[in-house]
Amino acid sequence: MNLVQKSPDVFVAEGPIAAIGAEEIAMLKSVVAKSPSGRVRINAHGDGEDRLHEMFIAIRPDSYIRPHKHPSKSESFHVVYGAVDIVVFEDDGRIRQIVSLAAGNPAKPFYYRMSKPFFHTLVVRSDMVVVHEITNGPLQQGGSVFASFAPEESDAAGIAVYKAALAEKIRRMGGV
Repeated sequence: MNLVQKSPDVFVAEGPIAAIGAEEIAMLKSVVAKSPSGRVRINAHGDGEDRLHEMFIAIRPDSYIRPHKHPSKSESFHVVYGAVDIVVFEDDGRIRQIVSLAAGNPAKPFYYRMSKPFFHTLVVRSDMVVVHEITNGPLQQGGSVFASFAPEESDAAGIAVYKAALAEKIRRMGGV
């Protein structure tokens, strides 16, 4: 399959048929190891106007995904490799639910779908996680709402404090 690199962290599967296999997952794992954001993806959809967006995303544990929600979208994840907690929040920042997912672990689900707009983030629980994410398109610039209770991605010191506090909250709730 032909992948076109659109940016340092985004590849697009060119053509009307996309097939993702072990070779593409290995490429994601290799590229994410060097990624400044800690995230790299392959878009299986051709462009932002597509009505269905499917992405294979590799994420390192040190990557910060600011809690956000999508007011007009649903999303689902299928874990292809690794383990991750999807932390779902109330609007005030209290943890509503933690959805623990893992590939190849019969004690955990490997798929989740969120049909309502809740703030959420990911906490990677393995050396990295690769997820197959599906959401409805088209891409809407500014379509994600970021949580005011979490620091912006440019605030390194705030992120460190926030991640430590979030880890403690998860631990107290019986998580890792």
